[in-house]
Amino acid sequence: MANILVVDDELGIRDLLWEILNDEGHQVEVAENAAQARAARLRARPDLVLLDIWMPDTDGVTLLKEWSANGVLTMPVIMMSGHATIDTAVEATKIGAAAFLEKPITLQKLLKAVDQGLSRNGNGNGNGNGNGTGTKPGAAQPVPASASVSMSVALPSVALEPALQPQQSFALDQPLREARDGFEKAYFEYHLAKEHGSMTRVAEKTGLERTHLYRKLKQLGVDLSKGKRGAL
Repeated sequence: MANILVVDDELGIRDLLWEILNDEGHQVEVAENAAQARAARLRARPDLVLLDIWMPDTDGVTLLKEWSANGVLTMPVIMMSGHATIDTAVEATKIGAAAFLEKPITLQKLLKAVDQGLSRNGNGNGNGNGNGTGTKPGAAQPVPASASVSMSVALPSVALEPALQPQQSFALDQPLREARDGFEKAYFEYHLAKEHGSMTRVAEKTGLERTHLYRKLKQLGVDLSKGKRGAL
């Protein structure tokens, strides 16, 4: 995957972007201001930068101009802001920004912009290896695109009402990200039902900090009211 630098003065946004991109398999570094961003760019040589426009020391557009003027704008930069005007977005694009994301940033727009930026920089997720097939010699042949493959997974048996322990079915002929999201949603719904909606106990069971757990559940579209019975 890629090295990605996230530059934002808001701790919550840095943490959320770090978590999402880390889940995607990227190596993520964060910076809270332009000074840290300059140091991280030199140290980590990022493949892509997510850069907030409004920062306390030097704003993102000024930093983008600085990198461009010094000839070090060698990686795609995606600008982010919740207050920028159209003129600001256009200016950033003219300087060399690869894209502009308006806050609050949706998961789909974030991942699409990152994928496009990395593909533009030659760091896409393709798995070609020069033999024209995308698979190693002697490896098992891929399943034809026309074939429909699915896998049924019986979740572990626990003392739940029958309606709370259905057999889950996951289609394998879909992108990895979507297949993983489907499994993770079923996984968390199972634990929420088992713990009667207690976020504290689910966090303990799954090994996630509560704030990250909330974000993950919202990202997956999990209904937090399911299985809830007045638990804390």
